[in-house]
Amino acid sequence: MISHRTVRASLIRAARLCLCAGLVLGVGTTGRPAAAQEAASAVQDVVLVDVALPLGDTVFKAARITVSGTRLSRDDLTAILKADSPEPWAPRLARLEAASISIPVLVSEHPGPGGSLQTVTYREVAARDVRAGRIAELTMAGAGVSVTGAHPGSGTYGRIVASDLDLAALVRLSSESGDGKGPVQRIYAAIQASDVTYTEASGVTIRIAGLEGRDFGGRQVPGGWNGAMAGLARGLEAVDPEMTAAERGKLAGTATDLADAVAFGSLELRGLAISRTGAGEPMLVEVGRLAHGGTGAESGTTLEAIAFAQGGLKARLARVALTGVSLAPTIATLRRLANPDTAVTDEELRRLTPAVGGLALQDLSLDMPGAPAPVGKEPGRTASRPPATAKSGDPLATPAAPGAAPVHLALRSGALTFGPLRDGVPTASRLDLSGLTFPAAMVAGMPVLGALPDYGYADLDLNLVVDSAWDEAKREVAVREMTLSGRDIGSLRLAGTIGGLGPELFASHIPAASLLMLTATAKALDLTIQNTGLFERFLAAQAKALSLKPEELRQEYVAATQFGVPAMLGNSPAARAIGAALGQFVTKPGRLTMTAKAKNAAGLGFADFGLARTPGAVLDKLDVDAKVE
Repeated sequence: MISHRTVRASLIRAARLCLCAGLVLGVGTTGRPAAAQEAASAVQDVVLVDVALPLGDTVFKAARITVSGTRLSRDDLTAILKADSPEPWAPRLARLEAASISIPVLVSEHPGPGGSLQTVTYREVAARDVRAGRIAELTMAGAGVSVTGAHPGSGTYGRIVASDLDLAALVRLSSESGDGKGPVQRIYAAIQASDVTYTEASGVTIRIAGLEGRDFGGRQVPGGWNGAMAGLARGLEAVDPEMTAAERGKLAGTATDLADAVAFGSLELRGLAISRTGAGEPMLVEVGRLAHGGTGAESGTTLEAIAFAQGGLKARLARVALTGVSLAPTIATLRRLANPDTAVTDEELRRLTPAVGGLALQDLSLDMPGAPAPVGKEPGRTASRPPATAKSGDPLATPAAPGAAPVHLALRSGALTFGPLRDGVPTASRLDLSGLTFPAAMVAGMPVLGALPDYGYADLDLNLVVDSAWDEAKREVAVREMTLSGRDIGSLRLAGTIGGLGPELFASHIPAASLLMLTATAKALDLTIQNTGLFERFLAAQAKALSLKPEELRQEYVAATQFGVPAMLGNSPAARAIGAALGQFVTKPGRLTMTAKAKNAAGLGFADFGLARTPGAVLDKLDVDAKVE
């Protein structure tokens, strides 16, 4: 498997490249001089040669720039683009005006951490309708990327188009320092890029067929965006569990500044693919569409047509969506951690969790290699003949294990919703899985479910619902529903209330959490069992094992439940009610419902169960009802 560090580093570099298309490319247009002065002379065309623009750590170079339809003179343009001018870039760029600006080749060089150098060469750069430093439309035929240093690589861009690009805002955000509290400045209204490819020397390749973004901008941060991103990259490269409090605080502060400063309307990627070849097992991840955007409850991320392959493992997912995403808890925690005096506790790390309203997925398919056949058991195999191998030409193929049938798992739909966070933990949640199918042999040996293969089930089709919520005022957790059901099996549904659970429930340290065992109380429990085939299969299997007819064994079970169960439970009225209901269920399996509620409003605590000498002593403290439908 590819390491998390390698994937993280690859995605960080990919993000820099994508940002380069939207930000650095725009900065590069500052080398396309054209501005207006109301009192200037007639419209003219101006050609500039050998232009070099140092903007922070990045240097832009152009052998030739043609500014058409401008009232600015050559001296005016030279003053605007002067590298050592005492006037800031933003007001100078705001004077640019021209009908069009064209640059055949524009080169940018940006040094990175560890002595690395990123060079981007843009081709056929054209800006149309430049007014007061704003470009109505910016196009580029393509670009080539080269990175040297510790993580070398190369890549290309296809056609790039941006609209309503504000050069002054771009320069202010990228290179001018701010406090992160100013107004949001929009850089562009829309951007499109196609055919993006980047390959690292390690063998990791990232491809994006198309990229679209809208309304990208943000606030000025300390050190500017370029400085903050460079500092964050250096910090992540040198991350160390033993880093000093000051170093940790600086890294957290930089991450906070950037996370809170960036703003955009939407972002969509199409045809995303990440592959790895060379050393290690080949890997391929594909995403047909990735979209992020929205605000409030509608904000979130959607991925469609997802595929993963590595060795014999293959997975497909039609759609997965995160909704109601908010980084507010993460940003607030990072701000606290930016203070070197703040202790890094488990609670603080949990509070880094972003708020998520829900997660939904559709049509998950997973194929895994099965257990290989024992050595020497393959039919026709001789000691001198090597095992079968996969066909050549497939970069993701692995040698075929003899007799290893793939194991198939599937999920029709799944949903997970969350309530408000408490110390990084949701106070309410609901899990809903529908159509979870897999071979019954996978649960062999497990409690309860492990017996299903013996009852004739080859494949299982299950549904699962778990719904719970914590009430701080009542200091209780309501298990509103916990249901497991299966096709041709039946269903088991539980619901109940557990009291005595205060904020300690969310404590990460063991002493506080362990006290819950002493303070928690059981207040109510509802149990519903619905039979749709399992009991008949169970009865037939047991009857066969005991050499009895199923009806004979049924009568024995009826007697055992009607008389044996009450005796075991103390022969109280509640025990007899339970036994009678179980006897009716065995006679005609349908739906069995049992409810139990503590007579004491506070519920039954650990002592009530632990010190009870008999089950009947516990039942005496409950109101019990049992019935069969």
